[in-house]
This record gives sequence, C-alpha cells and structure tokens, in this order.
Amino acid sequence: MENILITGAGRGLGLDLTAEALERGYSVIAGVRNPDGQAEELSKLAADYGEKLTVTRLDVTDEAGIAALAAELKEQGRTLGAIINNAAVLTARNTQVEALDLQDMVTTMDINLYGPIRVVKHFLPLLTEADPSIINISSEAGSITNAYPGDYPYSISKTALTMFSQQLHVYLQERGVHVLSVHPGWMHTDMGGEQAPTDPRQSARGVLDLIEQRTAPEGHFRFVDYTGKDMKI
Repeated sequence: MENILITGAGRGLGLDLTAEALERGYSVIAGVRNPDGQAEELSKLAADYGEKLTVTRLDVTDEAGIAALAAELKEQGRTLGAIINNAAVLTARNTQVEALDLQDMVTTMDINLYGPIRVVKHFLPLLTEADPSIINISSEAGSITNAYPGDYPYSISKTALTMFSQQLHVYLQERGVHVLSVHPGWMHTDMGGEQAPTDPRQSARGVLDLIEQRTAPEGHFRFVDYTGKDMKI
C-alpha cells in the first residue's frame, strides 16, 4: 500500500490521520472542502512532506467534483491502497424529536452517508494496490443496541454507514478489499468537545494499525472500535 485518500482531512481526526499516515511513509491525498483556506497544521504538513502530501478540493456532497478528481488521478496514473471516509457533521445536538428540523436530517445524511457512497462509487476503480482497505469512520452513536433519544441525524446516519460497510464487505471480499466501519472513540476535537477523553492522534494510530494489520472482527459484522474490538450493532 502506497497511497491513502482521506476525506475531511483539514481538522480533527482527519488531520491526525493525515499526519500519522505521512509519518508512516505513505503518500496521502488529503481531501478538504476549501484548499485555499486550509488549516495552518495542514500547510505545515505540506511544507514538511512535499510531494508525499496532495491537498485537494474534495466536497463529499459534490458528486461532479468527486468524479472529476477521480478522473484526474486516473489520468496521472495514481492508484489507491486505502480510502478513509472521515468527513462528517454533527447537528441538532440535544434536540428532541418534536423540535427536530428535518433539514438537519437531510444535510447530515448528505454528508455522513451519501458522501462516503459517492467517494467509494468514483474512487473504487483506483483501489488497485496490494491489500486494499476501505475504512468508514462511524460511531458508537450508531449502535442500535445502545440507542438513545438524541443526536438523531448523526446517529441514524452512522447506523446506515455501518450497513453500507457491511454491504461493501460482502461485495468486495472476493477482491480482497478489507472493509471496516470504525468507532474512533470520543475524541478531543471540535466535534467531540473539550471533555472528550481520547486524543485523536491515538485514534488515528489505531485506524492505521487496523489497515496495516488487516484486523478482522471476531463476529459477523464489520463494526469495530479503533483498537479492533467488536462493537455492538
């Protein structure tokens, strides 16, 4: 594996995934919504790693843009060893269902679920390197077993994302593609908040370990945490 595509790479877990992958010697295609306004940390990584890091516009809601980027990479002869679908939003926190704005549902599903579907749809033909992987960053919030009355858009989108991961696993297992839906932990990021106990770099290391070691769940479902432990569907 040489090249890793990471969505939502400008901050939070995506930024730490990018840094960790570069540190391990991989080339990274870092997808961000606005490359011109990229974070200072991402600019520093670009300065430190040069051609190893490609920062590119990748808005997961823009299918035409995703298709154009995939075509551009194909024309350049670029291949992929892993796709990490990380981009996500968390809306309508602590909102009761009676007060839920359905537009929050629409927006969240567009980014958290349809986004990864669009990315896989157009970049799967480039996933041709040895021992390829697709990692969908999910959440324990999407566990039906542990359902709670809150975060409706986020939780439902992550439940559906785990279903998509399971479908991809069945579809791609004969091609040797390693597919996981990964709970990254409650992380100290803009999304997770200051009280979150998990360092996103620790989670990023775990995700890269899952890719490198091709860790498989002990049970039937392709849903694990960043240490490889099975999560309840």
